[in-house]
Amino acid sequence: MKNLKLTIAAAMAVLAALGGAAICAQDKYTLKTPDGVAFSYFRGYEDWAVVSSARTDEVLKVIVANPAMIAAYKAGIPGNGQPFPDGAMIAKLQWKPKKSTEAPFAVDVPDVFSQAFVMEKDSARFPKSGGWGYALFNYEPASDTFAADPSPSDCGHACHVAVKAKDHIFHPYQKR
Repeated sequence: MKNLKLTIAAAMAVLAALGGAAICAQDKYTLKTPDGVAFSYFRGYEDWAVVSSARTDEVLKVIVANPAMIAAYKAGIPGNGQPFPDGAMIAKLQWKPKKSTEAPFAVDVPDVFSQAFVMEKDSARFPKSGGWGYALFNYEPASDTFAADPSPSDCGHACHVAVKAKDHIFHPYQKR
């Protein structure tokens, strides 16, 4: 029993010395927006196929999609007039840009990650927004953590109405 107490005490001392880092790493997949869109629905987005990219004055964006969405794109959706199927998901990953210091030409490259804007198709859950649920997960580089934005699940719908004829999706699957 004495050895067990010493082992526990030693483990607590190590954790204290590490500032609790060993047990405090954030699991971003536990996050959920107030309207119930969970980051865990998008688990694995880091490895999804690239659909397209975009740039504004403030951010560089890479648009990725889950296998169901990619299969729908390859089947001709939305160009064939069909909607994306329930279960289709897309993520717009955003970085602040910086000028490359290595390239021999002028080019902006990703610097600090800032946000994952995600969309999931679920006609039953999101009937008022064309079947799409939207969520923002903001990244804080200083703490290396994500936070669910309090925006409602139809927060992106107002912008996406402009492309209603393409089932509310701006970016086509780019030719390769």
